[in-house]
Amino acid sequence: RISVVEGEPFYLKCCSSSSAPENEAATLKWYRSTPPHQRTELHPGPTARITLHKDMLEFWPVKLEDQGSYFCQLGNDTQEWMLNVIRRNNQSCFTEKQVKSQTVRVRKSLQISCSNSYYRDQIHRTSLYKNCKKIAETPLLKNAEFEDQGYYSCVFSLRHDGKLYSITKTLNVTVVKDPSEVIPVILGPKLTQVEVELGILSPNYFSSSRTLEGKLYASRILRIKKIREDNLNVLYNCTVSSTRGTDSKSFILLRKGAADIPGHVFTGGMIAATVVSVVVLCLAVMCVIYRVDLVLCYRRWTGRDETLTDGKTYDAFVSYLRDCQPEDGEEYTFAVETLPTALEKHFGYKLCIFERDVEPGGAALDDLHSLIQKSRRLIIVLSKSYMSHQVRYELESGLHEALVERKIKIILIQFAPAGDFTFLPQSLKLLKSHRVLQWKADQSPSYNSRFWKNLLYLMPAKAIRPDRGSSEVLPVLAEVS
Repeated sequence: RISVVEGEPFYLKCCSSSSAPENEAATLKWYRSTPPHQRTELHPGPTARITLHKDMLEFWPVKLEDQGSYFCQLGNDTQEWMLNVIRRNNQSCFTEKQVKSQTVRVRKSLQISCSNSYYRDQIHRTSLYKNCKKIAETPLLKNAEFEDQGYYSCVFSLRHDGKLYSITKTLNVTVVKDPSEVIPVILGPKLTQVEVELGILSPNYFSSSRTLEGKLYASRILRIKKIREDNLNVLYNCTVSSTRGTDSKSFILLRKGAADIPGHVFTGGMIAATVVSVVVLCLAVMCVIYRVDLVLCYRRWTGRDETLTDGKTYDAFVSYLRDCQPEDGEEYTFAVETLPTALEKHFGYKLCIFERDVEPGGAALDDLHSLIQKSRRLIIVLSKSYMSHQVRYELESGLHEALVERKIKIILIQFAPAGDFTFLPQSLKLLKSHRVLQWKADQSPSYNSRFWKNLLYLMPAKAIRPDRGSSEVLPVLAEVS
């Protein structure tokens, strides 16, 4: 079997083992066989692509269609070749299937000589390439270094019948360390457990070595002739060493099946793990659902008050529609009556309400900005008629404090979904959903309702101090129906 690259000159030489007289040379015949055809005799002419030169069958050049079986018959001897024509790789200067390999130790002699004895009279130029880049005229002789690794291609340019042809021979050179300089490393974990059965018979040991990708791999296998009880639970150490270092790993033999977990223990463990996982999942879900109640309960038990040292006067500034029309009566009543009654009289907060806390004729823009800066929260009572020239500055100042200065937090109480309002700033539309509350008069009259709990959750933590003489404070934390 012979492989050759398409487009290159090639020849087959017919050799005979018989001592036939010279005049029998005229009986030399060449045949070709390609399935499913029978063997056919070749009659190459002097000007054809395939020619006969003495006992040589020459191809100028060989093509893919030349693949098949070739026979030469000389006297009573017949010789056969199976010719495999490899398609040329047009993306590279060589064809990988025709590459030969050579390993050289570092600082040892690296010699690459390009020679072709058969075509030497027709070769007019020989070039040497490394990784498809021309490097020098041949031959190459030097002490090998690691950077000398690569593909070396000898390209022979030759002329035949006025035409130019080329033949390429490529060598893959790998430079490896000298074994005496190698730092040995054992592959795999440092400790391996091996399950065995008592009484097993096996040979002693054998060793082997091989080279792969320029690295030397060696192995030695220890086989215990007959495994006994005293072979179990002891360490067998494998050590490799050189002048540069040492590496070791250990093996321990365990009785096969001894480490298995009993079935009832495994089943019980799986059940316990499943129950614990379900309980943890349920607790996590409950914490998410009742996080508001848990936070309010924690504030009440600890008496936490975060308003003592921040230097602010009001717990919240209430921004609402002050140019009230008859159709806006519900929103106005909520802002100036319902909200203060709940937050101040029942929950002990201090609000800043424009019509109540700002003296007539004083409410300049600077005063409004100062009042917002003195407040811990900005409560916006949002209705469809909210945006007017009187409250626009309150909204913009509060957003600046919340988004830029980060000195105040916004609570949005809406009487309709925020998506219904086309005048709102984009930043307010992106307010976190838990900071947006929906007021529904028919569902939120009780101070124990979800609306008031969520509002208290968003307000700063503060001990409840209702006004004296007011009605008794309703329980804030109670079971939610």
